[in-house]
Amino acid sequence: MSSKIIVGYTSGVYDLFHIGHLNLLKNAKGLCDKLIVGVTIDELVSYKNKRAVIPFSERIEIVRNIKVVDAAIAQEEIDKYKMWEKLHFDMLFVGDDWYNSPSWNEMEAKFKAVGVRVVYFPYTKGTSSTLLNETLMKLRNN
Repeated sequence: MSSKIIVGYTSGVYDLFHIGHLNLLKNAKGLCDKLIVGVTIDELVSYKNKRAVIPFSERIEIVRNIKVVDAAIAQEEIDKYKMWEKLHFDMLFVGDDWYNSPSWNEMEAKFKAVGVRVVYFPYTKGTSSTLLNETLMKLRNN
């Protein structure tokens, strides 16, 4: 009797890797057997009008070497459903800032139709790459 292996997927920029990133990955791994992590390529980061401080090749190497991560791959487009078409994961982990937004309600319905459970994780209070970047900028400018 073999039980099905639950595959989970999450993605992010993972720039200036911090405890919030680690908490998300640890929590995700606790809910699945295999955790695949999409690391956003540099070209895609610019959709947020941002630029990663750490280049993609280094960010993916950092994520790939975290013990709760089974595989790290390039996240080349925003559409997570297209990634599901390639990987056929069972669970999708996202930040709760997306919860109940019109675009995500639509995306969640698409995932539900193919049996994917979407799990929302709360953002770690007080730590964000944006905040770290702003702090570094202030330190550099003083």
